[in-house]
Amino acid sequence: MAEIFRSPRGSALSCANWQIEAAYRMVQNNLDPEVAEDPANLIVYGGLGKAARNHEALHRILSTLRRLKPDETMIVQSGKCVGVMRTHENAPRVLLANSNLVGDWATWDEFRRLDAMGLMMYGQMTAGSWIYIGSQGIVQGTYETFVAAGKRHYGSDLAGKLVVTAGLGGMGGAQPLAVTMAGGVCLGADVDGARIDKRLHTRYLDERIDDPKKALQRALEMRAQKKAWSIGVRCNATELLAVVRDAGVVPDMLTDQTSAHDMLIGYVPDEMSLEQANDLRKRDPKAYLKESRRTVCKHVALMLDLQERGAITFDYGNNIRTEARDGGVAEAFRIKGFIPEYIRPLFCEGRGPFRWVALSGEASDIARTDQLALSMFGHNESLRTWIEKAQQRIAFQGLPARILWLGYGERAAFGKAVNDLVRKGELKAPVVFGRDHLDCGSVASPYRETEAMQDGSDAIADWPLLNAMGNVAAGATWVSLHHGGGVGIGKSIHSGQVTVADGSLEAEARLLRVLTWDPQSGVMRHADAGYVAAQDFAAHRRIDLGG
Repeated sequence: MAEIFRSPRGSALSCANWQIEAAYRMVQNNLDPEVAEDPANLIVYGGLGKAARNHEALHRILSTLRRLKPDETMIVQSGKCVGVMRTHENAPRVLLANSNLVGDWATWDEFRRLDAMGLMMYGQMTAGSWIYIGSQGIVQGTYETFVAAGKRHYGSDLAGKLVVTAGLGGMGGAQPLAVTMAGGVCLGADVDGARIDKRLHTRYLDERIDDPKKALQRALEMRAQKKAWSIGVRCNATELLAVVRDAGVVPDMLTDQTSAHDMLIGYVPDEMSLEQANDLRKRDPKAYLKESRRTVCKHVALMLDLQERGAITFDYGNNIRTEARDGGVAEAFRIKGFIPEYIRPLFCEGRGPFRWVALSGEASDIARTDQLALSMFGHNESLRTWIEKAQQRIAFQGLPARILWLGYGERAAFGKAVNDLVRKGELKAPVVFGRDHLDCGSVASPYRETEAMQDGSDAIADWPLLNAMGNVAAGATWVSLHHGGGVGIGKSIHSGQVTVADGSLEAEARLLRVLTWDPQSGVMRHADAGYVAAQDFAAHRRIDLGG
């Protein structure tokens, strides 16, 4: 029988203090069946994104945390605890490095060879850094993207607009809810019916129709009524897009969030069932990869066809264009990326997917922090609208959590205010603050976050390393440095931080340092790249850019 993980709740400690307890709870929360896609195999999301290398390594991590002292730091190498070092109480309690390979060896083939030998694991972004919060973790960013796209292309929200996409897993599963929150109709394909059912269960999706033609007809009816609605279709992306094309329908928007960053584990070939695909993967991985690459070329060709017919088409950061280009689709990058198209102005202000988790397990703690956020940031219409809609529509997975795209200055102020609530006893237990690795200054990813940088610095990976070192110096509770998340091995370097608000004055000082530096590094990165918006923002907020 598979072992079932669930984070402890309440105020009783299993570890020496809350700084350590937070890591102990969050690694288990990542593997909660409500949260993880395949907890039996320690897979959290994103194809092969894991929380720990194997079950033995996971238990070693947990037992080490239970005995860790407040002035010690646990070292984790690709999901395995390799030792403990004496540091000091303001140092991180955990340092993690996942999936990192030297340049010439940074390929999927080399990673899989080492993975098979039990020497490393794929950490994705928040899987191996223990701050995944289920699909909510990407909902607001997806919502912000669709809202920005609607304003740019239609001067409005998405009411009366049809968005067609594919991939309804841990990341892509946020799309239906984000589209409907923006007022539109979402028609999304996924080959795995279980993923569709999970989105129905968590209320991220409204309806499942497995016949693509009937699903398209239903979507068109909802569009005509200008009713916000989402439909999941159990089929391959190519099948749905072919039906849309052959019906002469031009989607208002078209994108994709299949796990195309991993052609072997994440992406599924067409012209076969999911069961047949799984069997082929086990029997003949090379044949599977050949079929995946054939399918991804067909997939992107269909997207380009619909783009040519008038669909607003953009890449949602899963490396699908690169795979298709390498497979022979020369025009793949005619499809623009969502970061340079819609998100980069937010990055210039240090804004990004900031999040927090109630370690108590009580939804009332998140309700209280929502109230606080509205009192502090309710003047910002976008943030206020998001919180109000999230309160109505977001179903918690695992420990209750919230995401809010706060920027430089706002994160530190909010962190201090929440720490005050903990100190006053208004929350039932401490709160952890973290973020996605997809943030303003913590990632180098030329096919996603740093695509088309103004100064041509897309592939410079100094920035996430500096971000991580700065967060260690500032005293984050745990800091991670990963390779390959989002877009695959060889395509990105990125870092993450998590910091605990336990109500103490020491925690307040750490939160102010970390939650200032972390977004500040993003402002610095974009100011250095020549973005006037970032330079003006830095001048206005008196951020020292040197010189």
